[in-house]
Amino acid sequence: MSRDDAWALLTDYTKGESLLKHAIAVEAAVRGYARRFGEDEEAWGVTALLHDFDYERWPTLGDHPDKGSEILREKGYPEWMIRAIRSHAMEITGVTRDSLLEKTLFACDELAGFITAAALVRPSKSVMDLEAKSVVRRMKDKAFARAVKREDLHAGAASLGLALE
Repeated sequence: MSRDDAWALLTDYTKGESLLKHAIAVEAAVRGYARRFGEDEEAWGVTALLHDFDYERWPTLGDHPDKGSEILREKGYPEWMIRAIRSHAMEITGVTRDSLLEKTLFACDELAGFITAAALVRPSKSVMDLEAKSVVRRMKDKAFARAVKREDLHAGAASLGLALE
């Protein structure tokens, strides 16, 4: 369950640049929280890297993330990791977010996409000069990144005992 193995699996199933970048962004955020919470950064990072590896091939509700879960099981990935990945799509899988990893993955998945969208409208198109206040301001703009459910952003942060403002 090394990062190299996870990367190979991810790139075997995912060819689109934006989904690969999303996986890396979520991985980076989850690793940061693993460090903050004193958890296993490598294991949490691998989980985050693989959370959407099946999405490009099976984007239909009901297939993602269940098809990926079957593949991970066949490859010997631990059940706690599969459960965390399934819980990020709780509305589809029914797997509740109980562990700290499960809550963190959901929170970071939702927020990473939003932060990326906020960065892409900047002249630099980079997160390197993106300030938190700019992201918060964008969150209040309902027309911006409409597909991102603001309530999910807040719920993800709240489940970790954090506020977004």
